[in-house]
Amino acid sequence: QVQLVESGGGLVQAGGSLRLSCAASGRTSSTYFMGWFRQAPGKEREFVAALTLNSGITYYTDSVKGRFTVSRDNAKNTVYLQMNSLTPEDTAVYYCAAKVVAGSPRYKYDYWGQGTQVTVSS
Repeated sequence: QVQLVESGGGLVQAGGSLRLSCAASGRTSSTYFMGWFRQAPGKEREFVAALTLNSGITYYTDSVKGRFTVSRDNAKNTVYLQMNSLTPEDTAVYYCAAKVVAGSPRYKYDYWGQGTQVTVSS
């Protein structure tokens, strides 16, 4: 089992920045990908970004490329999502997730956090 706890959400004006954190505990050594997803009101949950833990390779959905950066602090077992140049379209609940097998970084994650709200005002 892997437990995930997100933090860092909040209210920010358009053009601003936020950094989300995801603290992992439990059998973290079994994790292959750490991912970030988001779900806006009335929409399906969508992939945002992912990090391959053994190589550091990152993946992003097109709408956040150049604005969001996923990174990690191994000593703290924490993954971050730095979000810059935020727009109202980024408003959503953001979820951290862990996947224990290789394959696509965009689907079929095994463990999920509780989510943190990000609201971007215009």
